[in-house]
Amino acid sequence: MSLNVDLLRNSFTLLQAEKHEFSALFYRTLFSDYPQVQPLFAHTDMAEQPKKLFASLVLVVDNLAKADILTNALHGLGTRHIKYGVLPIHYPMVGGTLLKAMAATLKDDWTPEVADAWTTAYSAIAEIMLAGCDYPAETLDPESADPG
Repeated sequence: MSLNVDLLRNSFTLLQAEKHEFSALFYRTLFSDYPQVQPLFAHTDMAEQPKKLFASLVLVVDNLAKADILTNALHGLGTRHIKYGVLPIHYPMVGGTLLKAMAATLKDDWTPEVADAWTTAYSAIAEIMLAGCDYPAETLDPESADPG
């Protein structure tokens, strides 16, 4: 899977100019589209959470060309998310919401090429995060998970 690093970086630069709007929209959309994930944030400072989301995206984009650093960081992020109750079934929910919020924020700059680049990048991110996790087998089977 090859990433379009230049397109990811260029589109992210545009997103950074609207980071507060994007982050607020992300969580609004996530909770609206997937209310079953709200309990995962019960002990979260939601004033700080959007900053953490954006910091994670900065980490990814800043390290696109540094596979070892990015892989280690994403493995750690995946492991921390287990502690919050995040299951593999939640990753597509977050990914879809992320792309939806990016599209709404970037508007005309959200081209099919940008959408494809971010879809590919999120798939890789989720795969790496999950590879760093030690989930029980029953949580890895979408048929056995209760999405809410």
